[in-house]
Amino acid sequence: MKLQQLRYIWEVAHHDLNVSATAQSLYTSQPGISKQIRLLEDELGVEVFSRSGKHLTRITPAGEKIIETAGEILRKVESIKQVAQEFSDEKKGSLSIATTHTQARYALPAVINKFIAQYPDVALHMHQGTPIQIAEMAADGSVDFAIATEALELFNDLVMMPCYRWNRCILVPRDHPLTQVSQLTLQDVARFPLVTYIFGFTGRSKLDEAFMNEGLSPRVVFTAADADVIKTYVRLNLGVGIVAKMAYDPKLDSDLVPLNADHLFEPSVTKIGFRRGTFLRGFMYDFIEQFAPHLSKDIIQDAIARHNKIEIEELFSNIQLPTH
Repeated sequence: MKLQQLRYIWEVAHHDLNVSATAQSLYTSQPGISKQIRLLEDELGVEVFSRSGKHLTRITPAGEKIIETAGEILRKVESIKQVAQEFSDEKKGSLSIATTHTQARYALPAVINKFIAQYPDVALHMHQGTPIQIAEMAADGSVDFAIATEALELFNDLVMMPCYRWNRCILVPRDHPLTQVSQLTLQDVARFPLVTYIFGFTGRSKLDEAFMNEGLSPRVVFTAADADVIKTYVRLNLGVGIVAKMAYDPKLDSDLVPLNADHLFEPSVTKIGFRRGTFLRGFMYDFIEQFAPHLSKDIIQDAIARHNKIEIEELFSNIQLPTH
């Protein structure tokens, strides 16, 4: 059994069983991958993949377990490489982050700019996706860190730490009737069609919960994952916008009025998560602390030592989170 064979079955499984696409991503040949997978199956005495002719059709039950273990082995190998590189060159390497548009556009630029200046030899890779996709990438080791507000809690093998607290604002054109209301209520907002985030994005669950608790069923006429897209449709008078407060730029969005909504919605918490067992290099600790200054190396290591999400939550229960 070779490490290369384990990498091939792992990559094929994560390329929708497309051997050709896997070969392209690994810069090798399709026949070479197929041959090595067959040799591994012959050695193990079981099929990892079912076939129809030359095409792989599904992963067998035995293959599911084998691929899962292969992933764990590959992650351990990567950790060994990270340990070696940390001691050979502590300021050189790579860092991959999966996050949502809101984080990438509004919360991360200043942090990344400072990080790159401090670590010019660290290659930084950012992946955007849905919160579920982001959490999955961290859980299977495809990225080092996941940064999101939703979905991270669904994965038990992630160490999750709170970064900051945030809330929403109501966005309307300058001549909108809501600008004349001194103290907004959810009933006021629900009178108008709404333009907001797709369910599962950027604290959308808190928004829906607030309306539901008041017995209101607002008419959501347009949803998007991108706050900039939402603002575009507010400008077209499609509806009242509800976006993260950090997404409003006084200069770029001067044609829109942000109305305070802190009293309407419970604040949300953005978290950073990484797979339990991940070896964190020095620059990884620095990145986390630059993004969330209360997350010092000692606090992060304390969180890693906790056995479950409840224990981690207890660790942070008395920490005052910054607000964005």
